[in-house]
Amino acid sequence: MRRRGGGGSAPRLPLLLLALAVAVAACWAGRADGHGAHPLSRISIHRARVALDASAAVRASPDLLGSRGEDTAWVTVEFKIPRASDGDWIGVFSPSNFNASTCPGSHGSGPGPAICSAPIKYQFANYSSAYNKSGKGALRFQLINQRQDFSLALFTGGLSNPTLVAVSNRIAFANPKAPVYPRLALGKTWNEMTVTWTSGYGTSEAHPFVQWGMKGSSPVHAPADTVTFGRESLCGEPARSVGWRDPGFIHTAFLKNLSPEKEYYYRIGHMLHDGKVIWGKPKSFRAPPYPGQKSLQRVVIFGDMGKDERDGSNEYQNYQPASLNTTDALIRDLDNTDMVFHIGDISYANGYLSQWDQFTQQVEPITSRVPYMLASGNHERDFPNSGSLYNGTDSGGECGVPAEAMYYAPTEKRDNYWYAMDYGMFRFCVADSEHDWREGTEQYRFLDRCLGSVDRARQPWLVFIAHRVLGYSSGFFYGYDGAFAEPMARRSLEGLWRRHRVDVAFYGHVHQYERTCPVYQERCVPDGRGTVHVVVGGGGSHLSNFTAVAPPWSVYREMDYGFGKLTASDARSLQFEYRRSSDGKVYDSFTLHRD
Repeated sequence: MRRRGGGGSAPRLPLLLLALAVAVAACWAGRADGHGAHPLSRISIHRARVALDASAAVRASPDLLGSRGEDTAWVTVEFKIPRASDGDWIGVFSPSNFNASTCPGSHGSGPGPAICSAPIKYQFANYSSAYNKSGKGALRFQLINQRQDFSLALFTGGLSNPTLVAVSNRIAFANPKAPVYPRLALGKTWNEMTVTWTSGYGTSEAHPFVQWGMKGSSPVHAPADTVTFGRESLCGEPARSVGWRDPGFIHTAFLKNLSPEKEYYYRIGHMLHDGKVIWGKPKSFRAPPYPGQKSLQRVVIFGDMGKDERDGSNEYQNYQPASLNTTDALIRDLDNTDMVFHIGDISYANGYLSQWDQFTQQVEPITSRVPYMLASGNHERDFPNSGSLYNGTDSGGECGVPAEAMYYAPTEKRDNYWYAMDYGMFRFCVADSEHDWREGTEQYRFLDRCLGSVDRARQPWLVFIAHRVLGYSSGFFYGYDGAFAEPMARRSLEGLWRRHRVDVAFYGHVHQYERTCPVYQERCVPDGRGTVHVVVGGGGSHLSNFTAVAPPWSVYREMDYGFGKLTASDARSLQFEYRRSSDGKVYDSFTLHRD
């Protein structure tokens, strides 16, 4: 994959508006209240010293993980140290050899760092009761298959001045290269499903494919394309330095000519040169409806979920405190869900690439059964001089590369993350808010075509999606100057929504829930003459405040975690529900009607 930028720059907003946009982005990232710092960024690993202490020890068990084909395993870590303190912590490193010999490049005349890769996760040693008194403790970590072995290390000195005093034995999964974490997405035609997964097998070692078919029929094999990317494909720190971890190989197969709404079974696999096949777990999905098909169609939409750790690692409860609640709520309702849109700020890896594997594992129960469609957000794309519309650093130097490799989207160009999608009675037009969307741009012309080319007699429900709020939000920092959206957004796009009669527009970015009336030019209008704008950015990351007074167009506001769900069964009505992640219950709803 090519590095972003270098071939010209995107048109820039006027200086004052650009400064405001960048300030707003920083506020949404949570930097004002301290929540925006990635947990792994708090570790000054480049300053770490190595001072191994013969009287300190770390032991991890079991040594062998996944002996029955499991992709996750719980590990018990026992440790001791002569003088315990509150700043002691246990880090999980992968690969297990993380000393200076693995640092890239030359360090010149200086000695260079002793450690140059961040841990995958960590816990403070005093999470183990009585550690401070006895200097002995035990913790449990949940590890996932990430293509490499692991070791666990005991550090003193806290996160800002870490000193390595002991390293555990090496532990590993039985087959670290195994194909894992399948991810479904719709292809570029309505009757195509794509399957993406990750493995440690390059094409020189094994042939990747998907075995698939309808129940009762003979299965067929679909070959898979394979991509990867190197450190040089990324555009900044920490992704190119302490956050770098080899992504392995990402494979995508295209299952074509599906029969509408039929159940299909599939397995990902790799055929080795000796003819042996390494299989993934058997899965199934239901094919999408054809454009215009009248049937029950249910679509979940949310943004800004990120990931969390079920073992309590990384202090993630202060970063994406409700990510697991949302994930688990979606899994519980999966039998009543046909498709999911995660509309930006996906994993919040922020340049720590190990976190992408952990996110794909967290959502695998969802992505392996229903299409999981993405929109691009600031935490995937933004970095200075990389071609993004905004010059923030929220991607941590990723510049969209991991997101675009790990998850398929039916875009025409990989880095232009906008696309159209037909699903039964729906037409979805997905914008890329991190690239220029103003009138006269390539993306504006695409949105005009996408919104204007649908046959509303067959597909009555027209939905616009973007990560940043390009319509209406009374989030505090959007409302601070009275704009209530990204600068210039409505001036550029509201005419399109009105001309093409967009029913609903969805956004993330603001970590809360809000719904407007059908609105045009800041005034509520009758159904069919305006667009309902919905912010569903409460997927998991820390919550954002509202303005003290709700604007007249704001119908419902809630500062809580949740997700939205669209349900259509005919061309006459479209139902929307907002559900809280904590209990899955409906707390707001509306219905649009058509003659």
